[in-house]
Amino acid sequence: MVPAYVGRAVRPPGGGRLAADPVYRPVLPGRRGELEALGHLDPAALPLLAPILVLSTMDGSVVDGLRRLPEGLLPAVDVSALPEETAAEVVRLGVPLVPVIGLADADRRMLAHGLAARAYARRAVVRLRTGQDRAGPDATTAAVERVWRFTGLVPEQCDLLIDAGDVCCPADVRQAEPRARRLLDWARRHAWRSVTLAAGGLPPSLARLPTDEPVRLPRWDWLLWQRLAELGVGYGDYGVGCAAPGSAPAGDRLPTVAYTGDAEWWVYRWSRRGGRGDERFADLCRELVAAPHWPAAGAAFSWGDHELLRRARRGAGASSAANWIAWSTSHHLAYVLRALADPAPEGGPGPWRTGRDTERGRPARRITPAR
Repeated sequence: MVPAYVGRAVRPPGGGRLAADPVYRPVLPGRRGELEALGHLDPAALPLLAPILVLSTMDGSVVDGLRRLPEGLLPAVDVSALPEETAAEVVRLGVPLVPVIGLADADRRMLAHGLAARAYARRAVVRLRTGQDRAGPDATTAAVERVWRFTGLVPEQCDLLIDAGDVCCPADVRQAEPRARRLLDWARRHAWRSVTLAAGGLPPSLARLPTDEPVRLPRWDWLLWQRLAELGVGYGDYGVGCAAPGSAPAGDRLPTVAYTGDAEWWVYRWSRRGGRGDERFADLCRELVAAPHWPAAGAAFSWGDHELLRRARRGAGASSAANWIAWSTSHHLAYVLRALADPAPEGGPGPWRTGRDTERGRPARRITPAR
């Protein structure tokens, strides 16, 4: 595996490798499941994680989840889907945060972002979407200069997030790579605090996948980043979701776990045994903890793995889609952090191992979703 990061360094515009913080930047929906996973982070992981929370609502569970985030975790918050008056409420929560700024944000929203940045860390994330922000380099430079003018920030106070959207098959990777390279080349014109490439690799719906057997899906977002990592760009993804707004692993209400492995997901959708959902989920968990991709550390690997093992052993009561997302996300965050730090993460000889994986002696079922 290529080195995960080069330590952050502010360099003069126009040359050299891009600056990258030694952190992982997952783009996560601001929902109960993802917020609960963040609330159970290992304290040692806090300096290495800079989540970007995309808020689509400000209901009580979201507000409570934001307030319960561990001390020392500084999330960035994208409120572009919220009305302007609702977005202003986020700053008044008293939760330390970093604003996420879009190039097309209105002037009033830009001014609000500047206030939010000055209230806490004097930092912001500038989110550049490769599918939407398709202007040439000079127009893109003009757009980010407008950001700095309205917010009162300078490039060294801004983390650039290049958002490649969904990459769910080899064709997506081939299309996204040259666009990302052009934007990374443009990014060298400015002394960004850091530059991160993010993409989503899971399909928008898992409902068409087979049930009652683990299904292997490649992590195409990870492959895309690996092809560009030599440029010094940081890694981001969409957790166990995809870049499509409102997506979730549990698309059809069947007990579902998207379990991150070595350059792949193992997707479990369980209808076996029928009856109550908690019985089906316990059966799913028993299958998972007996699989070769269950980590040697077991329950100690992450809070999510601990909860999955509990349900494999005792059932431990009913669970919900929010729980499945929380536990899947918890394992995913822990796995990615280990993979970025360790060239041979637990569970295999490297992120793109060869040969046939087996599941209880059977060839693993590998599916590339149709586009």
